[in-house]
Amino acid sequence: MKNNLNIAVIGCSGMAKNHMRGVIAKEGATLYAVCDTAQERLTACREEFSVPVATTDWRELVSDPLIDAVVIVTPDKLHTEMTVAFLRAGKDVLCEKPMALTVAECEEMMRVEKETGRRLMIGQVCRCTPAFLMAKELVASGRIGELFFVESEYAHHYGKARGYDDWRVDPDRHAVIGGGCHAIDLLRWIAGDPEEVYAYANHKSLTDWPVDDCTIAIYRFPGGVSGKVFVSIGCMRDYTMRSVFYGTRGTIICDNTSPTITLYENDPEGGKKFTDPVKLPVEINNHNVVAEIDVFVNALLSGGEMPITSMEGAATVAVACATVEAAREGRPIRISYPTV
Repeated sequence: MKNNLNIAVIGCSGMAKNHMRGVIAKEGATLYAVCDTAQERLTACREEFSVPVATTDWRELVSDPLIDAVVIVTPDKLHTEMTVAFLRAGKDVLCEKPMALTVAECEEMMRVEKETGRRLMIGQVCRCTPAFLMAKELVASGRIGELFFVESEYAHHYGKARGYDDWRVDPDRHAVIGGGCHAIDLLRWIAGDPEEVYAYANHKSLTDWPVDDCTIAIYRFPGGVSGKVFVSIGCMRDYTMRSVFYGTRGTIICDNTSPTITLYENDPEGGKKFTDPVKLPVEINNHNVVAEIDVFVNALLSGGEMPITSMEGAATVAVACATVEAAREGRPIRISYPTV
């Protein structure tokens, strides 16, 4: 087994550059190649990171025998074609969220992963966010008792975040799938796979965009746990992913941009009252892609379990697509998960 991996990053956006920094910082990994269709961004990126190989055509990297693994940080609609091509060429892949825009595309990626024996990880970065990691640990340890309600929000304003060449402004990229997948994946990670969803949506803020800009969804999670996700890409406020976890003994309030999370506990035997919240310090690391790269490379070098599997990524897409369908049809939708 190799002790050092040559890694290519597809895309030279700000997020892609964060991935590059993660590769450079990781022992056992080398940033070998970068790719972007925009020559100016590509040249600047190559110079900034002193990368040996740079190209505007990602297909040139598919056939490069020196590349061991690829990080795909491109518009969502390109994920499936790129991932399939690199897997078939014998490369392992870290694909940014959402895994794809449809469940069928996710299933295709999973089939190729299985056929080739290569490894695919999905970049659901909330699973690497310090505050959410702490929340999951507190819930799993029973600190707040039995969960009964969970909620998360993806509140953003996309007015000036349309993406290079307006790639986010796409009728196939619904806000729930492209951005709300963060909140959906977070709740799935902590509360399990929801069984059913009902949703409402409207389109009042970004009226020149082709998709609804606000969606509120209600989910039925395992064990009778209820849940809610709020997605807005046109709200007039700073970005947040405020999330709350309600248990029979306490409540956790957290987000990905604050230096503390709030813990309410009710423990009569220990003399604690829920009216006295505790502020637990936590590192602010909103999009912790350095940790994402770290666990990806560790899994490849050790042969251990991939921390965010293709099935996890596909399941989140399945919930997101069912949410869009529920809002469109005005009825509850039973969620079907991939079975590849």
